[in-house]
Amino acid sequence: MIDVGEKAPEFSLSASGDQTLSLADANCPVVLFFYPRDDTPGCTKEAIGFTDLSADFAAIGVKVWGISADSIKSHEKFITKHGLSMPLLADTDNAVSEAYGVWKEKNMYGKKFFGIERSTFLIASDGTLAQVWRKVKVPGHVDAVFDAAKALSA
Repeated sequence: MIDVGEKAPEFSLSASGDQTLSLADANCPVVLFFYPRDDTPGCTKEAIGFTDLSADFAAIGVKVWGISADSIKSHEKFITKHGLSMPLLADTDNAVSEAYGVWKEKNMYGKKFFGIERSTFLIASDGTLAQVWRKVKVPGHVDAVFDAAKALSA
C-alpha cells in the first residue's frame, strides 16, 4: 500500500471533456479523489463539494481530478446533471485503483464484491504523496483536503 512520501503511481487515463490526463502532464499539485460510482448519494456530495471549492483550489494552483471505474459516457452525464467542474477519469480496468490500493473487497447486505474504497491523495508537484485519506467519510472531507493543499502550496 502506498503512503505519504512515496512516489505516486503514474497513469494516463481517458477523462471527461474528450481528454487524456496523466500525472506527468499535470506540472502542479493534484488532488486525486477515488469514488465508488457516478451519481450515488455520497459520491455526488463529494463531487459537488470539490466543485464548490474549485475556484479556491485553482487559486492555489492545485488541480482536482476524480476517478472511478465508470465509463466516460457515465462521467459526462454525472458532470452535466450536477454541474461538476473537475475532470472525471475512467479507470474501467481498475488498474489505477489497484496501483493506489483502493480496489477492495466490499460487503453490502451480505454480498461480497470488489469496488473502489473512497480515498483521496494529495500529490505534490514533484509526484510524491503529500497526504493520503483512506476510508473517507464525506462530511468535512473536502475542507480538510483544501486545508492540506493550501499548506502544501504555501
